[in-house]
Amino acid sequence: MATTRIFMEYVTDQLRLVPSLRCRPLMGEYGLWRAGQFFGTIEDNMLCLKITPAGRDLLPGAREVEPHPGARYLYVEDLDDPEFLARLVEATCASLPPPRHARQAKNQK
Repeated sequence: MATTRIFMEYVTDQLRLVPSLRCRPLMGEYGLWRAGQFFGTIEDNMLCLKITPAGRDLLPGAREVEPHPGARYLYVEDLDDPEFLARLVEATCASLPPPRHARQAKNQK
C-alpha cells in the first residue's frame, strides 16, 4: 500500500519542530532528511526511523518493520506529540554517521 499524500503531509506537519527537515519522494514513497542527513522514511502510511540505540531508548516498545525488502526500521506509531518527535529525530540523527557531504568536507581539510 502506498503512502497517501494526506498522511505524508500530516507526518511532516508533526515533524515541524525538526530543524532543516526535508521530505522528498524516494522509491515511490518518501524519504526524510535533517540537515542533509537521511534518518527515515514514510512508507505504507507509517513513519519509519533508522534503528539506533538512542531511538530504542526513547521508544523501548517500538517494533521493527520492513517497509521494503531488506530494510529494517523502527515503526513510530504515536505521532501526536511534535515535541517528542523532534527529540526522537534529533537523538536518532546524533547516533548516525554525519551526512556524506559533511564527511567529505572534513576529509578535505
